[in-house]
Order: sequence, then C-alpha cells, then structure tokens
Amino acid sequence: MHDSNLKGLILAAGLGTRLRPLTSLRPKPTITVANSPLIHYAIDDLIDAGVHDIGIVVSHDTIDAIKETVEGYRDARYSFVLQDPPQGLAHAVLVAREFLADDPFVMYLGDNLFEHGITPFVDTFRSNPEAACVLALVRVEDPRAFGVAVIEDGRITRLVEKPSDPPSDLAVAGVYVFDARIHDAIDGMERGAKGEYQITDAIARLIERGLVVLPQEVTGWWKDTGKPEDILDANRLELLSRRRQVEGTVEESQLVGDVVVMPGATVRRSTVFGPALIGADALVEDAYVGPFTTLGDGVQLIDAEVEYSVVGPRCTIRDVGARIQASLLGEDVVVEGASRRPGTHRLVLGDKSRIDLQQ
Repeated sequence: MHDSNLKGLILAAGLGTRLRPLTSLRPKPTITVANSPLIHYAIDDLIDAGVHDIGIVVSHDTIDAIKETVEGYRDARYSFVLQDPPQGLAHAVLVAREFLADDPFVMYLGDNLFEHGITPFVDTFRSNPEAACVLALVRVEDPRAFGVAVIEDGRITRLVEKPSDPPSDLAVAGVYVFDARIHDAIDGMERGAKGEYQITDAIARLIERGLVVLPQEVTGWWKDTGKPEDILDANRLELLSRRRQVEGTVEESQLVGDVVVMPGATVRRSTVFGPALIGADALVEDAYVGPFTTLGDGVQLIDAEVEYSVVGPRCTIRDVGARIQASLLGEDVVVEGASRRPGTHRLVLGDKSRIDLQQ
C-alpha cells in the first residue's frame, strides 16, 4: 500500500486568534522561535524524514505571508492549497484532495514542534504496509483538552475528542500519517464540534472498518504553540539545544554559558546569560540579556534589560528602567523610556507596535 510517493501536508490556514495581537498582521506559522519561523521547523522535519513534495494549506488571509516565508527555503517542492474558511482538519484533507491524489501523506499541524522530528512516525508507517494511519501520541498530565487514544494489542482501537473522563493519558499530537483510504473515511462525514470536520471522526471510521491504525509515541518534548506562553516555552526548549557560537563582535562584555551571537551583531558593555540568541546585525549596548532570550535580526537593545523573552526582528528597546520579562514582541516594535523604579514589565506586542513607558 505504501510504495508510492509520500507527500507532506502542512496546515497553515488558521488565524491564530489565541496569539493576538501577534497574529493580527501575520499568520501564526510565520512567528519565530529561536529566530526561525514555526513553519520552517515543520519543513525541516518533513525533509529530514525524506518528504520533499509539500502542500501547504492556507487561507486568503495567510497565503501571501506563508509564500514569502517558505519561498526558496531548502530543497522542497511547494504547492499551496486554499482552505477558506478553515473548517477543521478533515476539511483541510478534503480541499487538498487534488494535490494529494492517491499518495500516502504526512499531515503536520504548522504550529507544532517536536524535539526529535517526525521520522519515527514516518518509519512506523513505511514499515507497516497494512497500516491505514499512524498517529503521533504523547503522554500528558491532563488529557481532557486533547483527542485521546486507547491502545489494545498494539493498535489504536478508539479515539475520544476532549473527554471529561479520559480513557488514557495518550493525547494525539500534531502529526498524522495516512494512506489514500482516509479520503473514503472523510467522504460524507458530518460536522462535529464547533461546526468543523474533525479528523478524529475520520480516523474513528477507519477503526470501525477494521483498518489498522497504529500508535507511535513522541520521544523528547512536544509543543503546541497556541498561546504566548507556549511560544516562550518553545523558545526556551529550542535554546537548550544551542551551543556557544560567537560570530559577531563582543566588546567589554560578559557572555556566560551557551550564548549565540550571529554575524554582524555587536554586544558592547553588556552582560548576556545563556542560553540566549542574538540575531544577525543586532546591537546590544549597555544592556542585560537574561537566560532563554532570543533577539531577532536587527534588534537594538540599548540601556535596557530583557530575560525569558522573544523579541522579533528590527525591534528597538531603549532606556527602559525596569526589566522586560516573559515578553513576546512582534516585528518592528519600539519600546522606549521608563522610570528607574525596580520591577519588571511583561509585554505581548504585535508587529509595528509602539509603547512609551513614561516616568
């Protein structure tokens, strides 16, 4: 069943409402974690698993930004599938039918991150020709917010969407591998919760028909970056894998631990505690950068303190007395001037924001 070309399908049509105002001007998959757009991580994982023919499901609101973000990125063939408005994961497969043809495919939610990629899920699918589907599963403390799988004799025998009384602690993560039989399962489906076509309902149909649906547990960490605190935590986890690398200029400064300073960046009269990432052409002057902080390309951080934060490209933070902490700034944000009273600021600012912290 699995001899034909394995394709990739990245879902990137959602509006990311839980991440507003960051997503007011651009789609969630273009938000950066450790200075790489989320969608690049998905593409990297697909290519590393041997998948180079990639369809990206977009909406009218996201297509331009997504195209710009992936254009020329790595050695992949990109096709764009319009889903407008998004009506669930099964609906995304439905609208991508022409791209997918009868080939097996990996469906990857564009806002998910996997520490060790997706190759184990693809390998399980390829090595089990009878499998109609392989699901990535992760053990979670509170499964009530997820689709939950029941496993018997090595197969998934039941899926329950957001159960009040979960039958297991195995939640469905954001990667699915299907063969062409999923299309028959989706045909004629009814809308489920929130008026959407649920992929869990389609997989339940596969199970009801006696087809093989296999589990593959996630190793390492997994993040669904739905909310600002998820982006910050994903950034923390990504930075933990980085090692010290100083390619920019460092003058009269102290770098402690795994600090990455990209080419063209300047750190002057400052202290940086790793893990931290200073983007290309950034300027850090008379400043403090605390652990788990990413500064985007072209950022200017002058006479200010930032820690456990993600600062987007070309932001300016200048003359801010209180430390900026646990904050998420979009692109081209300006934060200037504040009192010298001790304390911290916590900010979530969308692109092109400006905030003046006056005395």
